[in-house]
Amino acid sequence: MSFDVFIHILDLPIPSQIHGLIRTVGFWDVVDILIVAVILYKVYEMLQDTRAITLVKGLIVLMIVTLVAGLLELHVISWLLQKTVTLLFVALPIVFQPELRRALERLGQGRFLGLDQYLDVEEANTLTNEIDKAVFNMADKKIGALLVIEKNVGINEIIDTGIKIEGLITTEFLMNVFIPNTPLHDGAAVVRGKRLVAAGCYLPLTENRSLSSELGTRHRAAIGLSEQCDAVIIIVSEETGVVSVAENGRIERYMTHDSLRQRIRPLFVKEKSSIKFKDIIANWRKKDDE
Repeated sequence: MSFDVFIHILDLPIPSQIHGLIRTVGFWDVVDILIVAVILYKVYEMLQDTRAITLVKGLIVLMIVTLVAGLLELHVISWLLQKTVTLLFVALPIVFQPELRRALERLGQGRFLGLDQYLDVEEANTLTNEIDKAVFNMADKKIGALLVIEKNVGINEIIDTGIKIEGLITTEFLMNVFIPNTPLHDGAAVVRGKRLVAAGCYLPLTENRSLSSELGTRHRAAIGLSEQCDAVIIIVSEETGVVSVAENGRIERYMTHDSLRQRIRPLFVKEKSSIKFKDIIANWRKKDDE
């Protein structure tokens, strides 16, 4: 089975050279291309909004310049660029170590294609409200807190640094975990699904030197973990009571009730799309009429 059949059916005006090339493409070639496209998209999805995506763009620019230098026969520049690209490919496993680790963990857990387990809508709403109430109650009382919500990438090595709890999440339970001057107060608590699996956990500090001096150890630890995995970390400042969220190496401060709920609710539930095929067809017809 090849594309020649579809071309004949559609009667498209295609040049003979392209027509000859398309005739050689079979069904399994299309499947092969689609699989590669999905893999590349998933890789891009993991890299976007991280420091690695900037490095990828730099590599692409470098390879384009190398190609142009070769076409213009700039031999010295071309030779230098080729050697540089070779060295960069050797260094890639070191530069992209967090991203490679994340990809391998997702692959090992069978989650590379995003096949995650979610709570039902009612459970997700309840859990979101309990976390929201606990976070802002602590913010009002200026109780410092670090709450890690695990997503696709497992963080068992972080959980192992703390004390295992495995308790169902409620507002009162979360607030008790972060009571000042207790053993668990200064560490991070880890949420997996609807359970608090551990508390008093240690997080890696970020090495980003460009962060504001206003950000304390909790914020730097949250950013550090978010650089190494896809977890979402909620931070309550002990000094100011400001609520922040760290994800993908970035931090968003001054969260409100609504913004926090909108940020964390999708982590627990995946709603079905309300867009139906007949609605799409109706929109197309409407545009054609206009």
